[in-house]
Order: sequence, then structure tokens, then C-alpha cells
Amino acid sequence: MVVKVAVIGGGPTGLVTGMGLARRGHEVVAVDRDPGPPGDGGHWARRGVMQFHHAHAFRPQVGEVLRAEAPAAWDAWMAQGGEPVELPLGDGRTVPGGVRSRRETFERAVRAAALEQPGLEVRIGHVDGVTTSRGRAQGVRVDGVDLEADLVVDASGRSGRVNRHLRAPGVGGECGIAYVDRVYRLRPGVALPPMTNAIAWQGTYVGYLVIVFLHEKGIFSALIIRSTADRELVALRHTRAFEAAATAIPGLRAWTDPDVSEPVTHVLPGGPLLNVYRGQRGLSGALALPGLVFVGDSVCTTTPNFGRGLTTSLTQVGELLRLVDEHGDDVGAIGAELDAWDEARMRPWVEDHITMDHALVRRWAGDDIDLSARLPSDVIMMAAAQDPSIGAAIGPYVSMQALPSSLDAVEDRARAVYRTGWRPPPDPGPSRDELADVVAAAAPA
Repeated sequence: MVVKVAVIGGGPTGLVTGMGLARRGHEVVAVDRDPGPPGDGGHWARRGVMQFHHAHAFRPQVGEVLRAEAPAAWDAWMAQGGEPVELPLGDGRTVPGGVRSRRETFERAVRAAALEQPGLEVRIGHVDGVTTSRGRAQGVRVDGVDLEADLVVDASGRSGRVNRHLRAPGVGGECGIAYVDRVYRLRPGVALPPMTNAIAWQGTYVGYLVIVFLHEKGIFSALIIRSTADRELVALRHTRAFEAAATAIPGLRAWTDPDVSEPVTHVLPGGPLLNVYRGQRGLSGALALPGLVFVGDSVCTTTPNFGRGLTTSLTQVGELLRLVDEHGDDVGAIGAELDAWDEARMRPWVEDHITMDHALVRRWAGDDIDLSARLPSDVIMMAAAQDPSIGAAIGPYVSMQALPSSLDAVEDRARAVYRTGWRPPPDPGPSRDELADVVAAAAPA
């Protein structure tokens, strides 16, 4: 049976969904306001998609979904420079399939493949709303013109508003963390600076975090992450202040020293970060609208500290495609089963981040680890430095092959470590107060 599908959103989630459905013989139209990258390979602004210009990590699940559902996109990604790598599991083993790449490189490849996919039309326009008939979705209205569909897929992302009124309030919200980021390119012939793993280097300090995400062809993103309540570090958005901070932090200086790399962007303020989960249901508890399903960041948004966003989005795509294979045009069954799957497989990641990020902000403010409460996942993992037996549980969690609950088995071991009085030592570098002095001295008056 051929299903007519309208996809709201032309980002990776929407286009991979569209390609997967079109390869199955369904008729798909994906609608997005963005006209796409210029044909001459020039700058692609991707307006309204803040994360497009910022750091990303690509876990094995991203490649698995692409190779299975949109192989032309995978091939184009590799041709444009995506670099496959093996990721460590925390117990000495590695898992293949991770990729080093910029988000822009990834999206250019996905869009190019989508434009060549038979059965998929990528239409430039604005979705005014979902049209309904007899209590279910029957299509979308694009710039005042109705487009009929048996199934509507909302892949409009965390900022999508067209169907927000149909859904119950989300779990979570702003997490109390913000960041700034700048993109650099390693100079030719320079040795690769120290790495925490094959994709990133991370430094943990008193009152803030630093992460470097390595992309393709020596390009990398350097992030300084702070509490949103820390107004003194807001000035990191200024070039001179960011450069002074990068010089003051030894681990970051190893990457950003002018003899090692050169900046290729201005400083990019990331703004407050979100951890939000919204399922497929409305205020009444019933499906928000039969025939309308949500995938991607419109369901599951997490902070970038662990680089999970595209993994959660594309694994949702894989599940949606499986459900369409199973149920055809039975949109009620598709929506109900996708909601149950989201609750079981997506919500735990958001709740995991909510717990971690709120506890991290409290520690930045001077609080100790609360040993009477559930230990956040990052705190459990840090204890492996003292009790290596904890490491066996870290790999499945970090690789997202197991849910956050997989760390329950070693939580008591981690708690025992902290009860000895041990705490993770910060990396060499300025404390938050010392960094604030550096920033204040370099920021514009």
C-alpha cells in the first residue's frame, strides 16, 4: 500500500525520514523554509537553526540509520569529508562507526541525496498548519495551498511552533547551562593535540567545562560551558575575552595557540540550553492528532555535553520507518506505538540530562555531591577513576547501546568511592573566579 506523507521540516530528521519512506515506494513531500545551500558551495546561513553552526558528535547509530535508510546520504557524507572513527567504550574496547564531521558537512550531504531521491519532493515553503478531517490529520497547508497526506510527520525541531498547541507540556526546560563556541582549523603538519576520545577532548574545572569537538579535515569546535546565572562569563562572547580565556586554560591553549590552529569563525554564543521531552499525546492523554507524528528534537532535546542529539533523532526515524512497514496507513497504531517507544527509549535520556545538568550547576555553585540522592550519571562515571570495576557499565551507557538505568548496577560502588571523601580533581587551569578575572580584563569596557 502506498502512503502519502507530508514531512514538516527539511533538516536531517525530516529528510532521512523522507528518503526512507520514498525508498519503500511511498509518496513523500518534505517542506522547509530554507532554500538550501547555494549551488556554488558558498556560505549556507541555515537561518533559525542555531545548532547548525555549532559543534556536533556523530555516534555509530547515526551511520547505522543512514546506511540502512538513506545510503546515498552516507556515501555523499563520506565523499564530502566525514571521517569514520572508532569510539572507546570505557573498558578498553572500542566500537566502530562514529564519524568526525561538522554539522554543515553532514547536512549538505543529506540534502544533496534527498534532492536526488525518487519519490521524495523537497518543497520550499512555509507550513501554515495541519489540515484535518473527521478528527484526524489529512495533510498540511503550505503557503495557503492544501497538500493532502495520509500521514504528517512533524520534524520541525525544538523551535517548531506549527503544532505546539496540540501537545501536552513537555518534561524539562532550560537546564541552567549556556556556552560559547568558536570553530578553528589545525595548521598543516601540526600534531593532533591531546584527545579524551576519538571525537573530543574535555577539561573539567572549578565552575565551568571546556570541550573540543574534532570535525573533519582538522576543523574543530572549542566550547566553554558555564552556568546561565554566571553573568561575568557572558563576556566570553567577545573575541578578545574568548581568546584570553583560551590562552589561560592550558588544555584549550594546546588547541587554539596561533602556532597550532587558526580561527575560521567569530565566537558563536550558544544561548541557554534545553533538556525537553514531549511525546505524541495532547492534554487529554490521547494522541495529539491521529495521523500526525513527531520525530527528532520536537520529541527529545538534550544538551550537547554528550553529543546525543542526532543519535536520538535518527533512532526515532528508524523506529518510525519500522512502524510504517508494520502498520501501513493505520496511523492510530503508528502514533500509539511510537509514543510508547518514545516513553521507553527517549524520555530516559532527557531525564538523565536533567538530573546531570542541574546537579552540575549546583556543584559549580559550591555544593558537594549529594550522596543521599540518586547519583547523576556523570558522577557515577567519574568514580571509575578510583574503582575500575565501574568501567564495565560505562561503555554501553556512553555508546547509547544501553539506557541510563544500566548504571544502576554500579551506583552503590560509586557512592562508596565518594563516601571515602574522594572527589574528582579539576584539570590544571584557572578556577571560575580566576577565569572571570581574565575575561573581565580582556572584555570591552
